[in-house]
Amino acid sequence: MTNRRRRQAREKQARGSPRYRRSPFVISYWLGPVLIFENYLTHQRVAGDSFFCDLLALCDEPRGFAEICSRFPRENPSAILDGIRRLQKYSLLQAYAGKRRETSDAMHGWEKWSPSASHFHFGTKDVKYEGNDAEDFSSLRELVKRKPLPPRRKQYSGLKRVKLSIPDRTDEFSRVLQERRTWREFSRRPLDLRQLETLLWLAFGVQGWARIPGVGRLPLKTSPSGGALHPLEAYALIRNVSGIASGIYHYDDQGHSLELLRAGCSRGEIQRLLADQDWFCDSAFVVFLTAAFQRCQWKYEHPRAYRVVLAEAGHVCQTFCLTATWLGLAPFCTMALADTKIEQALGVDGVTESVVYAMGAGLRPNRAATGDRLRQTTGGL
Repeated sequence: MTNRRRRQAREKQARGSPRYRRSPFVISYWLGPVLIFENYLTHQRVAGDSFFCDLLALCDEPRGFAEICSRFPRENPSAILDGIRRLQKYSLLQAYAGKRRETSDAMHGWEKWSPSASHFHFGTKDVKYEGNDAEDFSSLRELVKRKPLPPRRKQYSGLKRVKLSIPDRTDEFSRVLQERRTWREFSRRPLDLRQLETLLWLAFGVQGWARIPGVGRLPLKTSPSGGALHPLEAYALIRNVSGIASGIYHYDDQGHSLELLRAGCSRGEIQRLLADQDWFCDSAFVVFLTAAFQRCQWKYEHPRAYRVVLAEAGHVCQTFCLTATWLGLAPFCTMALADTKIEQALGVDGVTESVVYAMGAGLRPNRAATGDRLRQTTGGL
């Protein structure tokens, strides 16, 4: 087949193809001298030029191949087809079948938060983590050779100072605050169900209600939430708790109950979901916090509200860790998450509801744990 006939065949095939529409998740930016086009939902990106800009701009509405060619009369149809296929390969253009995809429908709540918050949220999911031992500081030693640690504190010179007295640290609250550490070793003995009940109730349970006339009831919890909207949900992967079968549970914060989503939870699954951090695998249970974003998006349309969601996850996690410390447990928390694997295990879509934090606990081991040894050498974590 000659080049001419081959080109004609490709053009004929293209005319019978569906219309094309730009993905709603596309951003562009300069990376040095190169113009980059990125679909932040799929993590795909490609270098492009002004033709890509014009083609993507045209396909804000669904366009057929013939219409696209008519808008670029100076371009060879074969080159246009190559451009379309390249943009499709990197999920920047989508074949339009007359309706939005399910993912796009789920993204409606993100419209007011895009592209600032949505790009950050989806663009930072499922990253690769460096695997190393919890007590292996060799990578840090290599890092400090390349660049020194940043200043430990900020100091002003020449200013008047008011010396403050150190308060009494012997009361129970002070003791709990000072004992809080991230634990990486756990006893193999099962956790008592009563301890789990207390921890879930105080960290995640609804403690009361605020009534707003004409609006309804808003929950009150032990951690603050913007507008009392409380977008966070808690899912417990229970592995070694007496009186309850291992499995994946959703915590009902109003009814103070665990709803079984799936039976069974292995040590290996915890490691896989926590990005291969095997030092957390012997914990009695892990809690994944997800954010039901629509609760915040209902009231707060500015993308800054995404910061609020992340801050609230930190509030809740600290409440969890302090409560676990008060109960004499060994808590931990981590942001190293295999996001999509977690969301698949929990049965959430990753768009309207997405994992944002992980924490867990177990019984303290008989010997000094990693967290205690680090406290002795580095001041604790």
